[in-house]
Amino acid sequence: MTPFKLTEELLVEIQQLISEEAHDQLREMLTEFHYADIAEIVNDLEIEEATYLIKQLDSEKTSDALTELDEDVREAILGNLSPKEIAVELEELDTDDAADIIGELPKSIVQEVISEIDDREHAKDIVDLLRYDESTAGGLMAKELVKVNENWNVLTCVKEMRIQAENVTRVHSIYVVDDEDKLKGRLSLKDLLTTSTRANIRDVYINKVDSVNVNEKPEEVAKIMSKYDLEAIPVVDEIGRLVGRITIDDIVDVIREEADKDYQMAAGISQDVDSDDSIWELTRARLPWLILGLFGGAAAAVIMGGFEEMFKAYTILFLFTPLIAAMAGNVGVQSSAIIVQGLANDDIKGSISNRLIKEMLLALLNGFILSILLLLFTWLWKGDLMTSIAISISLIAVIVVAGFIGTFVPLFLDKRGIDPAIATGPFITTSNDIFGILIYFSIAKLILGL
Repeated sequence: MTPFKLTEELLVEIQQLISEEAHDQLREMLTEFHYADIAEIVNDLEIEEATYLIKQLDSEKTSDALTELDEDVREAILGNLSPKEIAVELEELDTDDAADIIGELPKSIVQEVISEIDDREHAKDIVDLLRYDESTAGGLMAKELVKVNENWNVLTCVKEMRIQAENVTRVHSIYVVDDEDKLKGRLSLKDLLTTSTRANIRDVYINKVDSVNVNEKPEEVAKIMSKYDLEAIPVVDEIGRLVGRITIDDIVDVIREEADKDYQMAAGISQDVDSDDSIWELTRARLPWLILGLFGGAAAAVIMGGFEEMFKAYTILFLFTPLIAAMAGNVGVQSSAIIVQGLANDDIKGSISNRLIKEMLLALLNGFILSILLLLFTWLWKGDLMTSIAISISLIAVIVVAGFIGTFVPLFLDKRGIDPAIATGPFITTSNDIFGILIYFSIAKLILGL
């Protein structure tokens, strides 16, 4: 299968058909397109054109395409649809996707849209999902699943599964519940096919099943599914009743969003923004860290001012100031990045003190190797052994301190319930610049006897 590529020629052709209101040709052209490809086309159309296209195509395809659109584009298109037209789209979606879209609608029309959904059971499930916070497993799950009662026999089980499977896009697992809907285990399809039709499900189901609570954080759900290679995981309420399931496609979205957020934090962007956001929104996201960097630079300048007399005697020290600051920042970011990654993957084990000792030893080894190289370079360049020693020893100290800060800060933030990703960006770089310059000149002053 050749990957879809939206060309300028194709886009112009579609726009031409829309302007001519060539309904049949438009539907014939796009009927074989995947809904993700439809979404890519819609994102590049004017809103009026996009709305027209959505109205012309089968809702079975356009409903999924709506979930793939940029949020602003989707909001604009939905604003051009009537409550009945929105309801028709929602009826084709799984409950989790439908609930997400309803959550984006103006509150003034939400009730009307829900009332227009013909499938009352589907509407009830959507309403049920809306009560969960979107930052929990309950807000992430879908109600569509296949479950069987432990008291059924295999024949009854198969009949019920056929009915339930009609509303489920993919049957990843068959869950077993008791009469109170409490999750008991899962059913192997192989066992179901090889067992007598008169056998009871309670005698063949597997009582070990991984599940998550409705209040679990999506990031924790992602860790569990990743660790156990799960394609889907059941969700239970506070008393253990099966209320939904989370599938791998939802978790991929969570992982991607978390990675985007961490990347922005590491770059010094304090809010979740996109390149298409307004200048004011982008400024608000970036300015706090830029101000921090400004104050950090000012603090470094004040520190350097306190060693003005030493500059006059040893100008070479000034020449190596950028190198010291850069090494401090680089080592700090490296250390914090490793820790943040380990925390995200739940790989950080043991006490903080053991982790700090390990990072300090690593920083000491790296600092020693780098300082030897710097000592040889400076000595050969300037021929001043004492000054070269002072600069090299300062570099070792700066690297060790930077490694300590880069390791301790994200661990400390994580213990306090603060996202440690904040420590991989300008925060670490700025703090290490300040400490690095202070340590550099203090050690040089001590060794050179000034």
